[in-house]
Amino acid sequence: MLRLLIIIFIASLTTACAVNPVTGEQQLMFMSESEDAQIGQSQYKPAQQSQGGIYYLDPELTLYVASVGKKLAAVSDSPNLPYEFVILNNSVPNAWALPSGKIALNRGLLIKLKDESQLAAVLSHEIVHAAARHSAQRTQQGLIIQTGMMGLGLAIEGNDYKDMIIGGATLGTDLTMAQYGQAHELESDHYGMKYMAKAGYDLEGAVELQKLFVALSNNQQSSWFQGLFASHPPSQNRVDENQKNVLIYPSSGNYRGKDVFQKNMQYLLSKTSAYTAQDNAIALINKKNLSQALIEIEKAIQKEPNEASFYATKGDIYTAQGKDSLALKQYEQSVALFPEQFSSYLKKGIANEKLGNIEQAKKDLARSAQLLPTSVAALQLGNIAQSQGDQRNAMRYYGSAAEAEGANGLQARILLAKLELPNQPSKYIKIKHTLDKNGELYVYAENQSEISVIEIEVESSLIDSKGIIKKTERWKIKQTVRPKTRSRAQKDPIANALPKGFKVKAKILSASIVK
Repeated sequence: MLRLLIIIFIASLTTACAVNPVTGEQQLMFMSESEDAQIGQSQYKPAQQSQGGIYYLDPELTLYVASVGKKLAAVSDSPNLPYEFVILNNSVPNAWALPSGKIALNRGLLIKLKDESQLAAVLSHEIVHAAARHSAQRTQQGLIIQTGMMGLGLAIEGNDYKDMIIGGATLGTDLTMAQYGQAHELESDHYGMKYMAKAGYDLEGAVELQKLFVALSNNQQSSWFQGLFASHPPSQNRVDENQKNVLIYPSSGNYRGKDVFQKNMQYLLSKTSAYTAQDNAIALINKKNLSQALIEIEKAIQKEPNEASFYATKGDIYTAQGKDSLALKQYEQSVALFPEQFSSYLKKGIANEKLGNIEQAKKDLARSAQLLPTSVAALQLGNIAQSQGDQRNAMRYYGSAAEAEGANGLQARILLAKLELPNQPSKYIKIKHTLDKNGELYVYAENQSEISVIEIEVESSLIDSKGIIKKTERWKIKQTVRPKTRSRAQKDPIANALPKGFKVKAKILSASIVK
């Protein structure tokens, strides 16, 4: 298997080369540009949902950021990509690009910038990541590594952010969170500054931006390590290289754009204290200081009464206090203000279920899953279906939730096995045979489920060289077999010794679940 994978990989090296649209160099590329476009289009909205959703309170600011982005995209080496630019409602400073020019910038990064040239430095950097197809290269490198590891019989551990998101939406989160290599970062800095120069910006903005990142990384601000530094590691080397780029690409205009930037940022900056209060409230919730958290979120609401996420946070406080009716009202207000964020529907659905509003809970959870499929919504919908005697839909929802890692995925796999195993024991239990050194036939049961089983009933068949069944026998493995373990080996009653040319097949007839 490993030899085959190596052959396939070497063959791919000779057939999958493409020209980097930015550098003009040949590079290994397994994905086509149309596949790039499909990934970017399909993953853009789920990735936004998973990272706070759209910042909707100042659409003029979004238009301004998009105008700067489009100005830079127009002078890039891939001006015809379907570029899009959005601001995400997230306090963690970050920016990212998905394939084919789908770019996002967090609210938390915008407030760190001083002028339009620094904004242009961020956006041009992300434009290069998209134009040079860095995401596609990272994806294929991950696939190569994973394929190679599979060939060695190893597995790759999932990341924490996969614990909730399920289905195809995990890909977008992978791409936005995965770390770029130093070569990709330097390439994006270099050509990003080239685009800045062509668009007339002062390239000192890019140097200042990298100096800011290095200073913040030295201060070890945790939110930056969760955000920009996680995927875009800063270094003094990048500062030095950017200073060299200033000399390589003299700008035609040296535009800073401080006044226009500050004008467009005026509303967001006026609400900074409100978002700081929300961040404080979330930190206090995590510390179980709910009374002080409530004070902080009330400050936030007073300063910005139209922010949906503030009411969701207030609902979280009431939920933690066991005040589900009060929590539900806050989640309803959050949905009313911004009906396009999965998390508000998810929390609203859970609150409705607790309060016995089952049909409304189903609608809320289903809408949440439409916006972003999560194991939480699937598990809750499965539980509701099971309580209503709808085993078919319960198994469907549990099956979706079972894709996830973490506690939700495990719980879903347990519940799914309890429903399926009595009727489909062979899906979860495998019978394996082995011959000892004396040629005696031994057998054991391998329990691949997440639940313990006992009284495994087996039918063994002795088959001759012509495929004719010569003998069958039913018997039981009466041991308790715990999850992900195997039973003790015992002699198969069908044959003490396997005659030459014969084989044994066994199938599971039934198994009992340990209560």
